[in-house]
Amino acid sequence: MEIVKQIAQSLEAGDDALVPQLTREALAQGIAATAILDDGLIAGMNAVGEKFRVHDIFLPDVLLAARAMYAGMDVLKPLLLSAGIPSRGRVVIGSVHGDLHDIGKNLVGIMLKGAGFDVIDLGNDVTAARFVEAARSREALVIGMSALLTTTMPVMKEVVDLLHKEGLGGRIKTIIGGAPVSQDYAAEIGADAYGYDCAQAVERVKQLAASAS
Repeated sequence: MEIVKQIAQSLEAGDDALVPQLTREALAQGIAATAILDDGLIAGMNAVGEKFRVHDIFLPDVLLAARAMYAGMDVLKPLLLSAGIPSRGRVVIGSVHGDLHDIGKNLVGIMLKGAGFDVIDLGNDVTAARFVEAARSREALVIGMSALLTTTMPVMKEVVDLLHKEGLGGRIKTIIGGAPVSQDYAAEIGADAYGYDCAQAVERVKQLAASAS
């Protein structure tokens, strides 16, 4: 399994040429696609997320690692699909209505994919109704909402309220994030979790998905 460790290390280094090459070599050696995914790609992205959390690396490094991860996933995806390997669950993310900022949201999406989730990114300026409809129709376990403007924060409460109004509050969990929001605000509006940064957001989503599934 030494080659799988090399995949993780190459992903951490952001080498998007070496990761798919090593992934193909690992498959040729008879290593299972799931082992390459868990112990190579996901392990590498987890390490990247932790380094980013403690400020050992910065946004450009994460984006390079993400590109390497996607390159490896392109090799594995047909095998994982044919084997019917389930994802950790489906997550709908987006920046709330009136908010056009999406760097943080994009980063969370990258990290969630790296952690094995199926991510549906609705982009920015997403209304409460669109969040809820996407989560319902795609059978998502979690809705992740981002805001950078204090003026758009009330949309987060609209999403939580609409979920409860439609009887989905217990089944579909909610997490919020962004510069102006806090754990106190999450509690105030009834959201299930708050993510201070992308690494914490992924940990919270893992917990929410486990409790929802």
